[in-house]
Order: sequence, then C-alpha cells, then structure tokens
Amino acid sequence: MSQAVNSFKADLRELRFLLFEQFNLQELLGKAPFKDWGRDDVEMILDEAYKWTRDVLGPINGVGDAGCKLVDGKVKTPEGFKKAWDSLYEAGWRSLSTSEAHGGQGGPFTLHALVDEMGSGANPAFNMYPGLTDGVAEVIAAFATEDQVKKYFYKLKDGTWGGTMCLTEPQAGSDVGSATTKATAIGDGMYKIEGTKIFISAGDQDLTENIIHLVLARTEGGQPGTKGLSLFMVPRDKLDGSGSNDVKVGGLEKKMGINGSSTCVLNFGEDGNCVGELVGTEEFKGMKQMFRMMNFARIGVGLQSIGVASVAYLNAIDYAKERKQGPNIKQWKDREAPRVPIIQHPDVRRMLIDMKSRVEGIRALAVKLAMHTDRVQSLQGQDDEATAYHQGQVDLLVPLVKAYGSDQAFEICATAIQVLGGAGFLKDHPMEQACRDAKIFSIYEGTNHIQALDLCARKLNQRGSANFQGFIKDVSAFVQANKDHATLGPAVAQLATATESLTGVAMRFMGWFQSGEVEMVPLVANRFLEMMSETTVGWLLLEGAALAEAKLAELGEDDPDRSFYLGKKHAAIYFGLNVLPSVAEKAGVIGAADKSAMEIPEDAFATV
Repeated sequence: MSQAVNSFKADLRELRFLLFEQFNLQELLGKAPFKDWGRDDVEMILDEAYKWTRDVLGPINGVGDAGCKLVDGKVKTPEGFKKAWDSLYEAGWRSLSTSEAHGGQGGPFTLHALVDEMGSGANPAFNMYPGLTDGVAEVIAAFATEDQVKKYFYKLKDGTWGGTMCLTEPQAGSDVGSATTKATAIGDGMYKIEGTKIFISAGDQDLTENIIHLVLARTEGGQPGTKGLSLFMVPRDKLDGSGSNDVKVGGLEKKMGINGSSTCVLNFGEDGNCVGELVGTEEFKGMKQMFRMMNFARIGVGLQSIGVASVAYLNAIDYAKERKQGPNIKQWKDREAPRVPIIQHPDVRRMLIDMKSRVEGIRALAVKLAMHTDRVQSLQGQDDEATAYHQGQVDLLVPLVKAYGSDQAFEICATAIQVLGGAGFLKDHPMEQACRDAKIFSIYEGTNHIQALDLCARKLNQRGSANFQGFIKDVSAFVQANKDHATLGPAVAQLATATESLTGVAMRFMGWFQSGEVEMVPLVANRFLEMMSETTVGWLLLEGAALAEAKLAELGEDDPDRSFYLGKKHAAIYFGLNVLPSVAEKAGVIGAADKSAMEIPEDAFATV
C-alpha cells in the first residue's frame, strides 16, 4: 500500500443504529454504573474518536507495513508510532470503559468496543500495543494484591508502560500445559525466571518507558499440565531504574502481515538475573488468571477482524462506484453502449452485498456481546438470575466473535480484492495489506479450532446448558414474532430451520459424549461453530431489518435515512436466503458422521 494513502473509513450511521436503535444502549445511560453518561456524550465520543483515528492512525498504517527493526537487541517501531502512542493516551481513548475507581472514565464497554474497532480498522498493527497493555492491566486489577495494583496498574493504564502476554514456547505451541519456563522462589513473592517464549506480540518496543510481561511459568512442585503453572509480572527493565531485568529479544519474526507489531522471541534469565513477581499471593493460579486476559484478547481479535474487514469493504464500494468497465447487462449486445461503473454489474453487486451483510452482521454480534457485558455491570448485586443470564451469553458468544469474525475477515478482504480485479492485487490499494494483516486473526489468541472446541466441549454445557438454551429461546422468540412478516417472512423461515438444525446437532454431541465417540466432536466442531455463528448473524441482521422496515414506513421518499434503512433490509434478506440455508446443509454433513479423516492411514495422505 502506498505510504501516502489513508484508506481508513467508518460508517458512523451504522454504529449509531446498533447502539441506539437495535441494542438500546440509552437504557443503561444515566444510571449506575454509567450515571454520568448520556447519549450526547456517546455520540460525541464516536465523532471525535473517528476523527482522531482517521487523522492519526490511518496515515501510518501503510508506513507500518514496512515493519519493525531490531537494532542492538532493541526493537524500533515504525516511524510515527511513538507519536501516535503519546497522542492516544493524551486523548484518553484507552480509558473509556475503565472504572472511575481505577482512574478511568467509567463508560460502557460497548462504546469502548466500537472505538477499538475503529482503531484496528485504521491500523491493526499499532492497535496491538495498547490492546495487550489493557489486557495486562485487566489481569492485574482482577487478581493482584492492592500493593501490586498500585505498583503496576496505573502506569499501564496511562501508557507509561506497555504490556504483553507470554504463553507460547517453542516445544509447546498451543499446548500451554507443556510449558517448561521455570520460576524459582527467592522470597517476598519474588521469583527468578528462566525460559524462552515465542510469538510474543509487542514483545519489545520503543513506545514506553518499560514493559510488563505476564509470564506463565512452572514453580517447584508444580504438577504437570496447566494446573502446575503460575503467573508472574516480569518487567523488561528493573523498576528501580537500575537497568535491564535480563529479558532479551532473541529475534524478531518476519511475518505475512501486521508488520508494524513487533512479534518477538524473548529469552528470560539468560544470565540468571531475571526476576518476576507472582500475581497475587497464590501459586498454581496461572491459567485461571491468564484466561481473563485471553478472553479479553479474543474479543479484541473479533473487533480487529471487523475493523479490517469493514475498511476493505468500504474501499471496495468506492472503487466499484468509480471504476468504469463494460456496458450495463441490459445492453450487453450493444457495442456502442457506454461503459458503466462496475457496481452496476450483477456479480459485483452480489459480492458487495455479501460483504455488507457479513461485516454488519458480525459487528452486530460483537455489539450484542458487549451489551451483555454492560448489562452484567448494570445488574451487579440487583438480580442474580438476570446477571447469570447475561454473563452466560457473553461466555457463549466469545468463541463466535473471535473465530467466525476472524475467518470471515480474511474472506471479506479476499472478496474486496476480487471486486477490484487485478488492481486489488497491487499494493496501490489497501485490500492487499488488509488481507495479509487479517490472516493472523484466525491463528493467535487460540487458533479457531481451539475456539470451536471451547464452544462444543465447554460452553454448550455451562450452567447445565442454560446458556445455550437461553440463546435458543431468544432466537426462537424473534422467529415466532416475525414468522408472518410481509417482507422478511421467507428469510425468517430460514432462520427457524437453522435454529432447529443447530439444536439437533447440539443434542447429537451429547450422544457422542455418552457413547464414547468423542473423536467426532473435534472432527465437526469448526462446522458447528460456523452453524451457530451464521444463525446468530442471520438473527441479528433480521432483527435490525425488522426495525428498519418499521422506520421505512414512517419516512418520506426524500428522507436521507431511507437509503440506510433499505440497506439494512436488503442485506438481511440476502443473508437469510443465501447464507442461512447452509446451516441445515452443514447439519446434514455432521449427521453423516463421516470418519474418513480418522480412518485414513497416515502414510496414505501422500506417497512422496
């Protein structure tokens, strides 16, 4: 992508629709814990965040694609990143949803999520640095002692220090329980740390005074597997200012995308002088503590995915409106017919509406999750049953947002390239970088198969399946209320079939577990996650379309909002009639219980 190009765009009208028309954020504003927030405040933040993101992060996205450099063992980030970092924290964008008790603005997480989406859309590599730092601060706020919070939290939240999560090791990969990094107690909650971590995003940088690494390590007496792991706060440099804490960059990975984010090999304690502090006061709580950050990060990856996919889609629309090629299909035999913008060609329109429905539907899914989070906060101590319901929906939707969002982001970027044809393959246009950047989203923070296993083996059965049953009840209530809708009825019928198919496969999982055919679950888990994601996206798109249809009935022909609501209607109908039917098809494939992948001998995969 050309360094001079700022390709960032966002549809603020769409964001406002989700916040105030579909999900009714205003119901929570003006009341605890958001008593100091009103709709005008939220709208102002959206406008200002968009302007800041466009002006500050957008111009350095292409610059960042050139990558970081390792100079004398230290990482140098791309030009402009340090200035953007300082501006980010000066503007206060990272403290929107931080509690007032912790020095934040106490705003809704839903607002933070949409601002974060914009940041990732403008510059996903840069946004990795503050995103990880927030995750470290979140873990410390939740599990550290009061003294530790005072020592670490506030300098992370104000951008003085950065943060990372250090799980992966060369011999272990996603098998975190095989970690061998060693922690030896030296008294007062301090430990000597020795080991190597790989694929550490933001592992070193020149943006902050220091970096706090959250490191999973095994203490003496720790049993094998994840239960023997503890979590440590390991500064890159000693907190007393006396120099290095024996954390060394062993290498800087050369990657396919997000090149502005420094992905490092980190060696802890090469010289035996690396010291870390146990998070909290108890050993062997590491995985529980780290899951807090991983959950936070998985939602963040979903928001990254939407941001990048949205920018690719919006740029594809602009190109399709400007690029003239070929006659209108109705004049295809007329050699003298004028050349028309390619947005008039049926296949281009099909690709555009497919991207539109997926981007808007997955964003609605993420906002749905965020609103459940805000409702948990607003209900604390008031209604235990409602709180459990909303938290259960958060838990259920996280793997969908992360996995389906990230898989689709790559596909949407590829489709955007296809809209441009050969031009899309060139670095002159933003889709090429977006597609490379997006590929990592399905891999890090737990590969998407891990998300699918988490959904099928854990989340479906949480609270005695109450979370899943609550989800099905919500979708079914919408179907019942809209099955006879004059415009949306046929698409709603597809949603009903999809919901029945989803429930049937979930019941089949129970049979496989009971009969001992457990290998079938990982064989089909990814497909089930797609089924549930498409059902959810279809539901939320149709819910938005029903609201749009009601609005259209009230608007005059010349109302500027008319086109927006028509877009909501047609995108939902497209998804309902073109994508939702595949849910039942997937259920049929799962029902066949094909075991070819398990039955084929290893030597039969290839004979070379």
